Amino acid sequence: MTFAVPNVVGEARVVVLAGGLSYERDVSLRSGRRITDALTRVGVAAELRDVDASLLPSLVDDPPDAVVFALHGQVGEDGSLRSVLDLIGVPYVGPSAAAAHRAWDKPAAKAILTEAGIATPEWIALPREMFSDLGAGPLLERIVERLGLPLAVKPASGGSGLGVHLVRTVAELPAAMIGCFAYGDVALVERFATGVDVAIGVIDGPEAPITLPAVEIEPISGEYDYAARYNPGATTWHVPARLSETQATAAAAAAIGAYQALGLRDLSRVDLIVPDSGAPQVLEANVVPGMTETSLFPMAAEAAGHDIGDLLVAMVHRVLAT
Repeated sequence: MTFAVPNVVGEARVVVLAGGLSYERDVSLRSGRRITDALTRVGVAAELRDVDASLLPSLVDDPPDAVVFALHGQVGEDGSLRSVLDLIGVPYVGPSAAAAHRAWDKPAAKAILTEAGIATPEWIALPREMFSDLGAGPLLERIVERLGLPLAVKPASGGSGLGVHLVRTVAELPAAMIGCFAYGDVALVERFATGVDVAIGVIDGPEAPITLPAVEIEPISGEYDYAARYNPGATTWHVPARLSETQATAAAAAAIGAYQALGLRDLSRVDLIVPDSGAPQVLEANVVPGMTETSLFPMAAEAAGHDIGDLLVAMVHRVLAT
């Protein structure tokens, strides 16, 4: 599939939103610069804007033809800023406000996936207050009794591996919970899924969503944390992932299933674990995939033969055509 650059897009003005005040600010700015450069390279008038008090007045006074999100963290991914853009009539690339909110709230997203028959690791979501109300010791005991070990502990919303902990022993669980709560008030504790760790980009094709090649993630340290994601040399990636044909087909189907169940559009990234046998386990969907030099979505696009600028312009064209 090729992505031609329509003439109408070359005349458009696009604002790329990045930065903000989240823990992921630096990564967001790196993504934003790469997106802006990619759009400029294919002839689009693209402007990189931070998210601050001057943004809304400028969008109202001089609205762009479309907005592209490179804004990681809550404001960019939970649907709230998309709602503001809807309010002032500025179109944007990516899922609607409601769909972005569904994907951002990991427990809610996992419930939707489960109802749709898409496999996801068994989990429980626990607010910080519950530990003081019920007692941390007895509650943690019940978690281990129900879900077993090892466990993955992560904030119920957020990305870039921040606040994520792998718990192999009961003794590691309290510290993991404390570390998780440093990034949010609700912890998602899920059964650790074993298998090949893959990320699959999903984009809207002319008639239906299609997948980019699966990217297999192999951290040198063994854990795909923040440092492994964004420090060159800390992770080995395999594109396409080293999966059998059957596994690759099942993983792609699961990614598209998650994309559709959550009501996503334009482009997103779905993270999965592919076991040796059985159904792929969907971990989460990211509605603002990273676009840095070590990010997975552009890596997959390049492997498929797509220039990331042309691909993004095609998405802008879809926005302008609706």
